[in-house]
Amino acid sequence: MSNPPPMRVSLICTVRDEADNIAALLDSMLAQTRQPDEIIINDCLSRDATPTIVQQYAARHAHIRLVTGGHNISSGRNHAIAHATGPIIASTDAGLVLDRHWLERLIAPLEQGRADQTGGFYCPQPHSLFELVLGATNYRSVAEIDPARFLPFGNCMAFRREAWAAVGGFPEWLSHCEDIVFDLALDQAGYQREFVPDAVIMFRPRASLRAFFWQYYFYARGDGIARLWTKRHLIRYTTYSWGSLLVVKAIHDSSWRAPVALLGILGTIAYTRAPYRRLVPQLQQLQPIPRTHRIKALLLVPVIRVVGDLAKMLGYPRGRWLRHTHPAHRKP
Repeated sequence: MSNPPPMRVSLICTVRDEADNIAALLDSMLAQTRQPDEIIINDCLSRDATPTIVQQYAARHAHIRLVTGGHNISSGRNHAIAHATGPIIASTDAGLVLDRHWLERLIAPLEQGRADQTGGFYCPQPHSLFELVLGATNYRSVAEIDPARFLPFGNCMAFRREAWAAVGGFPEWLSHCEDIVFDLALDQAGYQREFVPDAVIMFRPRASLRAFFWQYYFYARGDGIARLWTKRHLIRYTTYSWGSLLVVKAIHDSSWRAPVALLGILGTIAYTRAPYRRLVPQLQQLQPIPRTHRIKALLLVPVIRVVGDLAKMLGYPRGRWLRHTHPAHRKP
């Protein structure tokens, strides 16, 4: 008995003002061991040369198409999928590069009938010491992922078109965390998901603390709008509130200083253990660098943790407020 023919696959991506990196993404798409049957790039109101660059690629490669539409990443993805023709949709974003086996591995469980949605893994490609530390601090290794609980990101997932349609597509009332809400909708509808750790994308972490702060602020704002992870955010507020109260108590009562200091040290060790476990081997693999740079890298870990928490604690209530005051940010 002959094997059934491969299913038609549409690779979609929505972009805005990505002229400095869209070529790298398109090159990695064209280098895939399993070529998509079509590549749909949706431009969402770019003000730079992004559409021109995509059109140049489309002129040389007939399976690349540029479409325009949408007002945020969710509507852009939905618009791209509306123009796609394949029963399998693979989704990614600009600002990253696909491993050459990414698509082949990502869609295998779909073609084999084992899953309705798949999610791949992400690998930081730092360009500086700060980006190296940020990647080690905020991004887990494959060994730390629980496949049963893993929720795919929109920049590294594939799914059946019928499943996307059944849950109403990506939620266009969200501009952040839309992929998580989409994942949860598929779960609630009974669709099966599979984690594919060897379907890898490479990305560059944020280049500064300021850029990282705003990234996590908008993520948390999206959580607030979507009312995601409320318990997790409340635990963060509670932990920092009690920590602040203990510090104030220690300042005014010397008998509290040693216990509070010990508690702070133990808490810091617990909170930074996983990042250091990831970071130290990476530092050892670097070419010889000044000792001061290594010390700086180690000291950056708790700073990044605190900045990320601060961004989340400011962004989450802002999201809840927007949901309450702006009808556009409520689920229809």
